[in-house]
Amino acid sequence: MIAQPGTPRDFATSCPASILAVEVVMEDGPKIAIAVTVLVLVVVGGRVAWQYKQNRDAENAPAAATPSVKIDPDDNVYLKKKHPDSLADQRALIGTTVWISAGGQMDYYRDTGKHVDYAHPAGLLLSNEPLQIKEVFEEVAPKSGRAVFRIPAGKRQVLLGFTMPKSADPKTMYAMAVGNYDNGYNMYNDDLFFYDDPHTLFNYWPADVWAHIDKHEPALGMSQRQVMMCVGQVQTPHGDDFANRSITFDNGGKPVTIEFQNDKAIKITPGD
Repeated sequence: MIAQPGTPRDFATSCPASILAVEVVMEDGPKIAIAVTVLVLVVVGGRVAWQYKQNRDAENAPAAATPSVKIDPDDNVYLKKKHPDSLADQRALIGTTVWISAGGQMDYYRDTGKHVDYAHPAGLLLSNEPLQIKEVFEEVAPKSGRAVFRIPAGKRQVLLGFTMPKSADPKTMYAMAVGNYDNGYNMYNDDLFFYDDPHTLFNYWPADVWAHIDKHEPALGMSQRQVMMCVGQVQTPHGDDFANRSITFDNGGKPVTIEFQNDKAIKITPGD
């Protein structure tokens, strides 16, 4: 039908389709935005709730069983270190007692007035031997041989003079090398000494074990550490399993081979 001029037309039938589409969008836009916002809030809220539940479940979950690890109490013993690097540090030891930890490694000599005869050692220092420090001095050492087996010669060696309170003559003066000078001082005390009595450090070891250690006699049932306290640290291991192997100990030139099982001596055989 053709509308007469001047006659009003129905807007829905007379407006172009594009105008109607714009009007629909304008009317529905806020509704869509609200719907999208609600949807986002629902999704985010669900995510938050899920994360909260996960966290609570993790908090309330039983703790995983931790495998028990057996710790050797010897590993918890605090061994004091002094880190000396000068003659003044060595002199600070005068008047104190130290105990040999590097058993079977160190020769000692008669101290004849801050002088030693390297060619004639008085003996080999054994583990746990107490030394009462009396003096410090330096001396030129031979460039090779037993005198420099443990402490390099350098330009001159640093020696501690001491007495041995457990020896037959506790007033006799002896000396041992503890370092050297070679364009600077190199001191090895911390590798040679206990600064506290080992009987106190390892006071939980049984009395019968200490009785054997004090006589330097290894016994069945001893650990490797306890055996080293008896016969010294110079050794040749046979096998890579620390707790289950045999070891030949030099024992001051009197070798002894000891078989260990679970770090306990089960067989002691003189010789190598």
